[in-house]
Amino acid sequence: MISYDEFAKVDIRIGTIVQAKAFPQAKKPAYQLHINFGEEIGVKRSSAQITKHYHPDSLIGKQVLAVVNFPPKQIGPFLSEVLVLGLSDEYQEIILVSPDQSVPNGGKLH
Repeated sequence: MISYDEFAKVDIRIGTIVQAKAFPQAKKPAYQLHINFGEEIGVKRSSAQITKHYHPDSLIGKQVLAVVNFPPKQIGPFLSEVLVLGLSDEYQEIILVSPDQSVPNGGKLH
């Protein structure tokens, strides 16, 4: 068990994908995402292994949740700055976590 204070340290925000492209240098199939988290945080980059359910063109404009306060992670030649959140389907392929209505970029999960 963790306390609420420990949970509150994880900064989960909403952002809109503004760019998505293939990431052929990744060990596992992935996309490079650029996500706009609003004025306070700006545009951040993420590598996401979501190629089974998504095509880069279909991701543009999609709102997603991401952890924005982990340290950046170098993935091959790409620096991933945020962790996009998703759930595994029955085949262990990732489905992105998204709101069912549009919300302002940068909003914090609570």
